Amino acid sequence: MNPAEWLHRTAIRQPDAPALFSGETRVSDYASFARASGGIAAALADRSVGPGDRVAVFLGNRTDYLEALYGIWWLGAAAVPINGKLHVREAAWIVENAEAAAVFTDDADLPPLLPEGVQAIAIPSDAFAAMRGTVPSGPPVPRAPSDLAWLFYTSGTTGRPKGVMITCGMIASMALSYLADVDDVRTEDAILYAAPMSHGAGIYNFMHVLRGARHVVPESGGFDPGEILRLAPRIGPVSMFAAPTMVRRLVDSAKAAGETGEGIRTIVYAGGPMYEADILEAVEVMGPRFVQVYGQGECPMGITALSRHDVADRGHPRWRERLNSVGTAQSVVEVAILGDDGAELPRGQTGEIAVRGTTVMPGYRRNPEATAKTIRDGWLWTGDMGHMDDDGYVTMQDRSKDLIISGGSNIYPREVEEVLLSHPDVHEVAVVGRPDPEWGEIVVAFIVGREGRAPEASALDALCLDRIARFKRPKAYRVVESLPKNNYGKVLKTELRSILAAEG
Repeated sequence: MNPAEWLHRTAIRQPDAPALFSGETRVSDYASFARASGGIAAALADRSVGPGDRVAVFLGNRTDYLEALYGIWWLGAAAVPINGKLHVREAAWIVENAEAAAVFTDDADLPPLLPEGVQAIAIPSDAFAAMRGTVPSGPPVPRAPSDLAWLFYTSGTTGRPKGVMITCGMIASMALSYLADVDDVRTEDAILYAAPMSHGAGIYNFMHVLRGARHVVPESGGFDPGEILRLAPRIGPVSMFAAPTMVRRLVDSAKAAGETGEGIRTIVYAGGPMYEADILEAVEVMGPRFVQVYGQGECPMGITALSRHDVADRGHPRWRERLNSVGTAQSVVEVAILGDDGAELPRGQTGEIAVRGTTVMPGYRRNPEATAKTIRDGWLWTGDMGHMDDDGYVTMQDRSKDLIISGGSNIYPREVEEVLLSHPDVHEVAVVGRPDPEWGEIVVAFIVGREGRAPEASALDALCLDRIARFKRPKAYRVVESLPKNNYGKVLKTELRSILAAEG
């Protein structure tokens, strides 16, 4: 079904319910939210955009973002959200690759770079205001579960991004699975968009529209820990999506201010498991507010979940193992650990994490080769290495490409990083392999010190020798001011490997 149907139904059921907010300021109720989206759909149709067409959205976080998205869906078109932090040339490449008919943007440098015929609609502008004020031509256009709704472009850290086809059925599956496996959503709740609405934060809008909850964009339009801690008590109960690096910064800010996260009901963290030391401190400082989700654009937010109880539990005999996992399979998918030959491996044995079910993509748009490589025999091969215990908890070890093979032995960087992060002077760490003529690869650790302190290599070495096998310990420690990250807070290990390669 068309996801805009949820907005349409909520607007009929509770038209006066508060919907969109900029900070504490109410922008619209559900009736006006739906009316604006229906107007945008009618105006796009007047511009010869129709069902099945792609319409890009290249914006920073703002309430207009949701109106534009739902206007696209109301029409029966597919949205192509582009991270507003990307370079304008990267955005233009995505618009061209998606063969978009139009693009909503707040970047004046984008239109000159667009292919001929692509309509650029500025936000804010008189033209967009007129679109919002257009009389809707009717209810949302019906869509089938297999119809494209969201064309998601991967981050492209290893090459050109690929367009993941997210269908209407996938969105319905993801939203209902969230309510079953991640967290409930109530009408009195508010979702806070502090991470980019083009990705994880924005894709969580659906269940909040479905339940008629509030949608709040911080006045800063982004992630400011101090702003969140000030805003949450005034607008709560708040739910929000955050990458692990964002959680780390929020906890640091709360701890420094002597706060506990009042007003925040749920923080869903994803984009990779948090390090044990970080999540232990997060729960200690802010309490049982955390839920972990593991997913990919290819199976959006929909592979596994680690419940609020599991994140906060310290009584189960294996609570630590569970805390270091990414949880158990969500209700609508199957998860397995596969070997290179595609056979399912025994419990406890490491292989590639694979998933199949109604939340999995049909493929990459216009890229059958990549699709065939990623989806095999009905399974989506995630590229993540891990194992599953007898209770179904999946522990992710690393991306397959990050595995280090030294002297014929496999070394998973995350295991080494966990040990190094237990040192009181280590704030962040990233472990990568450097080519070596004798060993094949050797382990190198990039360290960010806590509060300007630079831990001694000898102390780090002693810590590793006390906790892990000798062959796993880093052969070199590099203290740096910061780690390179992409727009979503993920450490770019490809850049760290490039730095080492350039040094010879």
